Amino acid sequence: MSALLKVPYLLRSTLIYAPAILLTRISALLLLVVATRLIDQTEYGFLALVVTVGELTDSALTNWLRIALLRLGGKGEISRGTMLLAARVLVVTAVVGLGVSALASAVIAPERWVEFSLAVGVYLAVAAVSRFGLTILQMQQRHGTYSMLEFARAVLQLVLPVGAIWLVHDSFLMVSLASSLATLLAGISALVLALRGVVPGPSRFTHRELFALGLPLIVMAMVGFGLNSAERVLLKVFYDAGAVAVFAAAYALARQPIDTVANAINMGAFPEMVSRFDKDGPVAAGHYLSRQMALMAQLCFPIAALLIALSHDIANLLLPAEYHGHVGELFPLIALSILCSNFSNYVFVNVYHAHKRPWLLAITLTPGSIGTIIVSLILIPQYAALGAAMALAVGTAITLVADILLSRRLMRVPIPVADLLASALVAVAAGVAAWLASSIAGDTWPIIKLGAGGIAGTLTFLGLQSLLHPVETRALANTVRAKLARA
Repeated sequence: MSALLKVPYLLRSTLIYAPAILLTRISALLLLVVATRLIDQTEYGFLALVVTVGELTDSALTNWLRIALLRLGGKGEISRGTMLLAARVLVVTAVVGLGVSALASAVIAPERWVEFSLAVGVYLAVAAVSRFGLTILQMQQRHGTYSMLEFARAVLQLVLPVGAIWLVHDSFLMVSLASSLATLLAGISALVLALRGVVPGPSRFTHRELFALGLPLIVMAMVGFGLNSAERVLLKVFYDAGAVAVFAAAYALARQPIDTVANAINMGAFPEMVSRFDKDGPVAAGHYLSRQMALMAQLCFPIAALLIALSHDIANLLLPAEYHGHVGELFPLIALSILCSNFSNYVFVNVYHAHKRPWLLAITLTPGSIGTIIVSLILIPQYAALGAAMALAVGTAITLVADILLSRRLMRVPIPVADLLASALVAVAAGVAAWLASSIAGDTWPIIKLGAGGIAGTLTFLGLQSLLHPVETRALANTVRAKLARA
């Protein structure tokens, strides 16, 4: 627990963003459970592909604006000129994104092109509105408002799609449109609230400065296609949407818990790291990222271990029988991929953003993307979803190694070897405890086996952390006790 206490801001910002991010992921998980049972497997596969194409296009043509604004626009009061300049750029890039997604839809789902392209287009349009409003709120340091709106979006993204499934059976289009409506409602609310905090004044940067930082991010996202989406697209090409559904369901279950924690840590840590880099220099920023890495390992390694140990119990509880194939092999590979991706994106890639050199991402993503595509072409025809998971693990591992090596040329991020090893040992112990507890429970209901394993693994994690860091544990316990007493 020393990593948590060495940088109080890291823990504070994580706790601010974690509930909203956690609820968003829980909402997605519950929708997964409902959708896999109530709509046809092929329809769920198309729904997963809509998200895949939407996320890829959004990352390439609109998500970059969030990073650019946080890096160039600063934090605190945001001027009207800054907001208008960014809005104009967002409209243009969103229109381009709609055209690109329509072409991609024709290649990926020619048999359902009209429905598919409509679903992806609406997904992109509402995502752009939501992302813009939420980014302005984050720049204004209105973290509580940000979390509240994400909370509302999570609730709506569960209620509205479930309602769509209830009214219109076996239609991925209706489910996707209902989910997009939830995003739109939250996004408009975010934009209205953000506008109230905008102050008069010119933009803090020019179009040229914005595109100088943004164009490399767009190139990076396009190069990263192989790493982020190729395996699902190739599954559709070699098999069908049903095969995509199996992989997407396992990917969502293995990804969400790890990604939730890592994303919550980075959401608040990234603006702070950039601020320290600007004020105190690269050495201070490097040490900050090192502590962020230790915190991610301390929290994410045990989560990955529990997911692997309890993979069959999780699948038996949450997924229909037709989705259970190879789940024991899929979870470890996907968990490894998510860990590699998160350490790469939330630690070493931040070095490029701090130095305003995002074009370096294209250099490190290229070998990983090529590796993913090559391994996919070799393994997917024979192993289907398992081959896709292998390809993803190879690609993310290659990218992580490349990011570590290249980032050191700009800024040294000390690797907290002792913290990483300790976290790995704690994770192994927690995973073994969870597996043993689940096995001892025997042939009973999956929820009982999962509960027994989860409790055993969690208690093992907490106990070992207390033994490894007794002073920090007592300090954290006293802090919590004092806040509870005041409450």
